Formats: sequence, structure tokens, C-alpha cells
Amino acid sequence: MAVRVYLLDDHEIVRRGLAELLSTSGRCEVVGESGSAAEAIRRIPAARPDVAILDGRLPDGTGMEVCRAVRSVDENIRCLILTSYDDDEALLAAILAGASGYVLKQVRGADLVETIERVAAGESLLKGEDADRIRARLTGEDVMLRPELAALTDQEKRVLDLITQGFTNRQIAGRLHLAEKTVKNYITSLLSKLGLESRTQAAVLMERLRHPHD
Repeated sequence: MAVRVYLLDDHEIVRRGLAELLSTSGRCEVVGESGSAAEAIRRIPAARPDVAILDGRLPDGTGMEVCRAVRSVDENIRCLILTSYDDDEALLAAILAGASGYVLKQVRGADLVETIERVAAGESLLKGEDADRIRARLTGEDVMLRPELAALTDQEKRVLDLITQGFTNRQIAGRLHLAEKTVKNYITSLLSKLGLESRTQAAVLMERLRHPHD
């Protein structure tokens, strides 16, 4: 059976090119597409694709935010982040969002189709040594004693630690036996105390605190 794919990119010509490439391969079926993060968050769960290909940067958000939102509704939907940047920050953001991998926009068509099939089969492309290295940087509790985090309550620190491990709000709520709305409130509070705007910024801060001389 063909892999059901949803496309998110704010450039129509990119979406058309991807749709044609995937359709002509005979191995993928495009079941929907969007040009904005807000539209994608609404439409992807209803379309129920096997794999959603999400542009990393959008006018109204990021592919990572869409991935997190979609997977909080349906964890069976696999996500691939499409990015122009091959660096630790892109990898980190993909891990935190719960994506199965990230693909550079320079990827060859045949390689993209193969990657989609691997992800649809349940394989994570973020299990290699690069992902392990990033995950290793995000583990450990000693950093929680750093003065930069002194303003956080113990519960906020627990939430922050789970954020840096890539858990969704729903998963954090389950682990800490809290309501999902309560988790959202904790996240809003800890980001405000740290002067940050997003989960990714919080994770990058934690990485820098753990490895100040890298």
C-alpha cells in the first residue's frame, strides 16, 4: 500500500513539486497539503496521514510546533521536518517535537521517498549517534541546582526536565499526574521566569548550562 503523506510548506511551488514527486513514485499518496501552521494543525489529524512532511520555518510558526500539536492529538502520525539547516539546533528542535527525523531540502527525490517509507514503517531517523549525543546533553539533574534556575519551583523544574526529553504536554501530564491545562500553566510560568519564548529555547538554555564551555 502507498504511504499516506501530508505536505506543509508555505511555498506553493514547493508543495506542487513534492506532490508530483511523491505521486509519480507510485509509493506515496498525498492526502492533503497546507501553506500555514495554523491550517496544518487543524487539518492533519483529520486527514490521518502516515507521515506529515513539515517545513521547519513558516510565517506563522514552525514545523516543530505543528509536529508537537499534531502528535498530542494522534501519536500514530509520524512527522518529518524539512529544513535547510544541518546543525545541532535543528536536530534538537526535531527531537523535542517528537519528530521521526529531519530532512534537508537538498535531498534527492529517491532518497526522500525511501526516508518516508522508513518513517512510515515506524523507524526513527533520530536514533543515530548525533541524536544520542544531543540526548546525552539533555540528561542529568545537577544543572537544576544552577542559580539561573533558582526562580523555578520544584514542579516547574520537573516539567522543564521532561520538556528537554521531548515529552508532549499530554505525556508530561500523565507522568506527573496533572491535568494537561495545569502542565501548560507550568510551562507558561517557567518560560516567563527564564525570559524565554519557546520549548526549544528552554532546551538550548539547558544544554548551555550543562556544557558551558562547548
